[in-house]
Amino acid sequence: MPKAIRIERHGGPEVMQYVDVEVGAPAPGEIQVRHEAVGLNFIDVYFRTGLYPMPVPGVLGLEAAGVVTAVGDGVDSFRPGDRVAYCDRPPGSYAQLRNMPPKSVVRLPRGIGFDTAAAMMLKGLTAQYLLRRTYRVQKGQTILFHAAAGGVGLIAMQWARALGVTVIGTVGSEEKAELARRHGCTHTILYKRENIVEKVREYTDGRMVPVVYDSVGKDTFEASLDCLQPFGLMVSFGNSSGPVPPMPLTMLKSSLYITRPSLMAHQANRANLDEMAKELFTMVRSGKIDIKIDQRYPLADAAQAHRDLEARRTTGSTILLP
Repeated sequence: MPKAIRIERHGGPEVMQYVDVEVGAPAPGEIQVRHEAVGLNFIDVYFRTGLYPMPVPGVLGLEAAGVVTAVGDGVDSFRPGDRVAYCDRPPGSYAQLRNMPPKSVVRLPRGIGFDTAAAMMLKGLTAQYLLRRTYRVQKGQTILFHAAAGGVGLIAMQWARALGVTVIGTVGSEEKAELARRHGCTHTILYKRENIVEKVREYTDGRMVPVVYDSVGKDTFEASLDCLQPFGLMVSFGNSSGPVPPMPLTMLKSSLYITRPSLMAHQANRANLDEMAKELFTMVRSGKIDIKIDQRYPLADAAQAHRDLEARRTTGSTILLP
C-alpha cells in the first residue's frame, strides 16, 4: 500500500504522520501520478499550522514530479507513461501515489529530471510571475529581494542576472550572503545586524528601488516600504517571519503601491500556466538558471525537513524522496 504524510490536526511538525493510504483508480476527470520526487516549500508550513485553510485529516504538499500511471474517463490531455510535474492545490503531494485533477499538471521536457522539476516548479514559477508578470523588471534597474539565498531567491537571483538587473538581497548570515552573490546577487544585506533602509540608500546613491519583493513578512515589511521610490511597488508574497500586522493606508507615503500576488491566481488560467512553465523550462535548459538542491530527505522524514526549514537551516531547494 502506498505511503503518505498525513495530518489529523493542525500544529507543529509533530502532527505529521507517515501512514499507509488507499489510492483507488482515478475518478472521471482525474489522473493518477506516481511521484518520483516531492518539493518542500514554506507554504506547506502554513497549511500544516492552519495559517492557510486545509481540511483535516489530509495529506500535505503542493509540488511533485513523477509519471502518470492511469487516467480517468474524460481525460485526453495526458496518458499513462507521461513524465509530469505540478504545483497547485489541493494539497496531497507528500505521497508516493495520488489521484488529482490535471488542470495544473504540465509535461516535463527532455533534459529536466524529476528531482530538478520537483525542486523548481513552485519556486521557479513564483520567480517567473514575480519578475515577468507582477512587475516586469528591465535591464539596468536595481531591485530589492528579501531572502535572497532561499529557494525562490536563488532562482530569482539567476533570472535577474540573465535580464541585466542589479539585485540587492537580504540574507541571514555571511554564508548565505556568499551563496546569494554566487547566484547573481550584486549587493547583500545582513538584515539581522545591518540597517536595510540605510544600505539600500547607500547602494542606490539615494535613489532607492522601484520594486521590493518580500516573502519574509512581519520583520521586514516597514523597511521594505521605506526602500521604495515614489510610485514604487511593494510585492508581499510570503510570511516566513509571521503575517504582516494590520496597517494604515497612510504608511503608503509617496504614492506607493502594494500587492499580494499568488502563484495559484496566475496559473488558474491554463494558457498562463503553459506560458510560464515554457519560459521556466527554457531558462533552465539554457543553463541560465541552475536549480540548486541542497537538501534531500526521505519522505518518511518530512517532519525533520519542516523543522530545518522553519529554523532557516536550509538553503536553495529541498526535496522529499518517496
